[in-house]
Amino acid sequence: VQLQASGGGLVQAGGSLRLSCAASVRTFSSYVMGWFRQAPGKEREFVAAISRSGGSTTYADSVKGRFTISRDNAKSTVYLQMNSLKPEDTAVYYCAAGPPESYYKLTFGSWGQGTQVTVSS
Repeated sequence: VQLQASGGGLVQAGGSLRLSCAASVRTFSSYVMGWFRQAPGKEREFVAAISRSGGSTTYADSVKGRFTISRDNAKSTVYLQMNSLKPEDTAVYYCAAGPPESYYKLTFGSWGQGTQVTVSS
């Protein structure tokens, strides 16, 4: 699975961004999709995941109520809508694809190249 993330940028605190991740695979709906992020000097951390149908989602506590993950299986694309952004959300954001168990284990086998999100105070 090849993944291409886009939509990052510089935004002021309190602002919004929408990240997109396009997958080059014929069976996109077979994959659980996730978003992770890595801030400078920190380990990569889980942000959100969405089931194959899009009917179930799960989030890290730090982004609950502010971020929304969604997917369009017809377009082979997953999105991350980020609202009420904080400086601590600054990181490189990565999308990931995995088998069904990825939704529970939060382990993914395919990764995109990352897109930078910078939130200024």
